[in-house]
Amino acid sequence: MANPIFAALPTTVFEEMSGLARELGAVNLGQGFPDDPGPLDIRRKAADAVLNGYNQYPPMAGLPELRQAVARHYARAQGLDLDWAREVTVTSGATEALASAFFALIEPGDEVIVFQPVYDAYLPLIRRAGGVPRLVTLSPPDWRFTAAQLEAAIGPRTRFVVLNNPINPAGVVLPDEDLALLAEACVRHGLTAICDEVWEQVVFEPAVHRPLIAYPGMRERCVKVGSAGKMFGLTGWKVGFLCAAPELSRALGKAHQFLTFTTPPNLQAAVAFGLDQPGDWFEAMPRQLAAGQARLAEGLRREGFVVLESQGTYFLNVDLPASGIAEPDRAFCLRAVKEAGVAAIPVSALYEADPVTTVMRLCFAKADATLDEGVVRLARARDLSRAAAR
Repeated sequence: MANPIFAALPTTVFEEMSGLARELGAVNLGQGFPDDPGPLDIRRKAADAVLNGYNQYPPMAGLPELRQAVARHYARAQGLDLDWAREVTVTSGATEALASAFFALIEPGDEVIVFQPVYDAYLPLIRRAGGVPRLVTLSPPDWRFTAAQLEAAIGPRTRFVVLNNPINPAGVVLPDEDLALLAEACVRHGLTAICDEVWEQVVFEPAVHRPLIAYPGMRERCVKVGSAGKMFGLTGWKVGFLCAAPELSRALGKAHQFLTFTTPPNLQAAVAFGLDQPGDWFEAMPRQLAAGQARLAEGLRREGFVVLESQGTYFLNVDLPASGIAEPDRAFCLRAVKEAGVAAIPVSALYEADPVTTVMRLCFAKADATLDEGVVRLARARDLSRAAAR
């Protein structure tokens, strides 16, 4: 008999909308993957490693060359001092990294603070580990939390907090004062933070990403999750990183060994190469994505849509009521894909309770022509929505 935690879950909204886009031939501005194939030299390195490199099981914790490259990258980019041999583990994507952290650390009955809107894997994995989610709701337009919200969520059984920063789907990079507030609460209440920072390189000026592990008191109580797929726009590669102090890392490694054990060695070698020899990728990639974001935002505004600020990630949000759309987000997104041929994500699908139903998320990591056509089709969907309401 199927486990009830998973058996009761619906198909994810990403698979639902992307499936409809494929079936109907719609423009897909829903699921977050770029049109660009990613850096050519890194892809060539992966191909060469398959043909001429090692293709057997690599070490469980990851190729030493990649773990060393991860530590060097975070030293350069974020000023972190990581011991690659004791504090860096390679995983098969960031979702596996998160699962390893949840299964390694959470004990039955532990309460886990989770901010919603939430990446859809968090809650079922936390519950499968025996944890009890305590939800803190973030709301547009700023998607920030307060000290009062944190204190209300923390109880005698609270042990962990899960933070996604930059925030998907909000497109927000948390400011220093919010991170300092969270770090202080973690230290005062003895909480461990599991930080999903996969969008850390996809940040637009003048916003700056700061890792929670660098804040006072957090070095020994923070698990940092990174993703080469997001860093290099190679989402299908599924190469992730777990970074934590040695005691935490030992526990994380024991869970990881029984989930995927290891990750394809050719992809690990290619990511190590990319981290050590990125050229101007980490400057040029955000600029290119920011240009796509600006193009989509400008096109939407010309059509009378109201968009929320995006400081990072691949995503831009639209305020539906302010844009003249009376339908809830899910109803409008289904109309848009079925009747106007453009897929988007209703943000309400990423809430478990008391959802915000007024925001639609769009992916701008697409070719200019795709973005332009998406705007045209969204305007058509709005016209159809208005006509249906009359």
